[in-house]
Amino acid sequence: MKVMLVKDVYKLGRAGDIKKVADGYGRNFLIPQGFAVLATEGALKQVQKIKSQAEVRRSSQNEELKGLADAIKDVTLTFPAKAGDTGKLYGSITTQDIATALSQKVRFEVKRQQIDTQPIRTLGEFSAHVRLTMDLVPEIKIIVHREGETVEHAEPEKSKKDSGRKEKEEAAVEEATPTAE
Repeated sequence: MKVMLVKDVYKLGRAGDIKKVADGYGRNFLIPQGFAVLATEGALKQVQKIKSQAEVRRSSQNEELKGLADAIKDVTLTFPAKAGDTGKLYGSITTQDIATALSQKVRFEVKRQQIDTQPIRTLGEFSAHVRLTMDLVPEIKIIVHREGETVEHAEPEKSKKDSGRKEKEEAAVEEATPTAE
C-alpha cells in the first residue's frame, strides 16, 4: 500500500514522503492516527503544501525544545538496584523508570516511548537517547549501582574486576610464551 505521510513518523519518514508500507500498518495505524493518507492523484498534488507546512511546524518545535534538549544532554541519572554477585540485577531498569526520573529532574514530562534503550539488567554505566523531535535527540547518561553503595564505590569494584582479569590474562600469556634457557 502506498501512503503519503502527513506528519513525521519515527523510523519511517518525514511529512510529504511517499512510502510503501504493509497494508495492515497503513490501514490500522497510520491512516486512523492521522499520520498518513492514501497516495492518490489528488493527495500527490498537495505534496509541496504538506512539506512546507511540516517544515514550519518542525522548525517551531525545534526552537521550543532546544533549551530542553540542552538541559537534558547534561543529565546523569543514578539508580540504586539490588544485584547478585555477578552484577546482574534482580529486576531491570525500564524505559518507564528512566522517563519518570528524567521528568522529575528536568521538570518536563518525558514519555517512555521517547526513550531509546533496552531495559538495563546489569550494574554499570549506560547511555540512552531521548527523542524530543526527529532532529533533537539528546543523549543522557545512566548509572546503575548496588543498593546501599555510593556511586564512587560501584566504579572501583568494576576496575578491580578488570585488573584481576588483566592479571590472569598476563599470567596466561607468560605461561604460553616459551622461555629461552
